[in-house]
Amino acid sequence: MNLGAVNLLAIRAIYLFEMSRMWRTLLQSIVSPVISTSLYFVVFGAALGSRMKAVDGVSYGAFIVPGLIMLSLLTQSIANASFGIYFPKFTGTIYEILSAPVTAGEIVLGYVGAAASKSLLLGLIILATARMFVHFGIAHPGVMVLFLVLTSATFSLFGFIIGIWADSFEKLNLTPLLIVTPLTFLGGSFYSINMLPPFWRTVTLFNPVVYLVSGFRWSFFGASDVSIRASLGMTLAFMVLCLAVVRWIFATGYRLKP
Repeated sequence: MNLGAVNLLAIRAIYLFEMSRMWRTLLQSIVSPVISTSLYFVVFGAALGSRMKAVDGVSYGAFIVPGLIMLSLLTQSIANASFGIYFPKFTGTIYEILSAPVTAGEIVLGYVGAAASKSLLLGLIILATARMFVHFGIAHPGVMVLFLVLTSATFSLFGFIIGIWADSFEKLNLTPLLIVTPLTFLGGSFYSINMLPPFWRTVTLFNPVVYLVSGFRWSFFGASDVSIRASLGMTLAFMVLCLAVVRWIFATGYRLKP
């Protein structure tokens, strides 16, 4: 499809509508996650970090910064995208969108683009806030931005899938609460997986969040638990998988059509 055939007006309308919801719920969307993450910086970075030894030559307070940013990025990307598409399903307005002259790709770009933009903005705010508590540098700022964008887009796609799959508010919160958050905490956000015994380190490598946290940490300090190529490869592979699932959903009408 060429650019001239893309309904930019429809994408813009969906995108701006979703972004306006963020400004209406600013305390929940931005302020609350920033305060919650700041508490981690205070407790683990400033208080406990000064009493713990360095990890891979990096102070513990600085070491956990990429992990905490990634934790907020993953959870907020999923929450923003899942609620964004679930609410039109809940109210029935999704049928108006599906009957309009808008393609599936344009719908996804609008909803996922807005969710990723919110998460990206939140990640940058948390990054700036972290400097108030911990001193750290960024060795590869270009790679850092790349990981922020890829992670926001990929997990917004994942959240979009969850929002379509869920048929209740309970299911909407089930996956982030029981799967994503534990995987993030066990994915090296607060420690290096090299500290683990060999068996558990091998088991941990099956956790996809490890590659996200490690790649993002590499952009800060130039060192990580797994190679930067493996981190980028896993992120892109998961994005392709999510795109394939979204395409199947619109092709079959799964939980979109009565």
